[in-house]
Amino acid sequence: MHESVFTDQIIKEAKKHGKVKSILVEVGDLAHLPAEDLERTLKKMVKWKVNIERKKADVICTCGYKGEPKIIERRHDLILFSCPKCDSIPKILDGEDIILKEVKVK
Repeated sequence: MHESVFTDQIIKEAKKHGKVKSILVEVGDLAHLPAEDLERTLKKMVKWKVNIERKKADVICTCGYKGEPKIIERRHDLILFSCPKCDSIPKILDGEDIILKEVKVK
């Protein structure tokens, strides 16, 4: 269950700021863990308010396309995507990270 690795890191980092009331986590569309799985796991592990913000992915392809990729398949720990223009595998520019954006403390 690798989502516990991500959630443990987020929780540990948030607690460095004091007694946590809520957190905001940005999850990229191409992150290794889907936003829904991360949110569900965090809510089971903490009593804080958990807010998840989706970040659209941005890719660039050799065909000249720049923008959001076409998501072909998304599973628990796998995401397949391609260029929506030519179906090649584009280079990821942004949207593959999970970032603790905000911590509100009491």
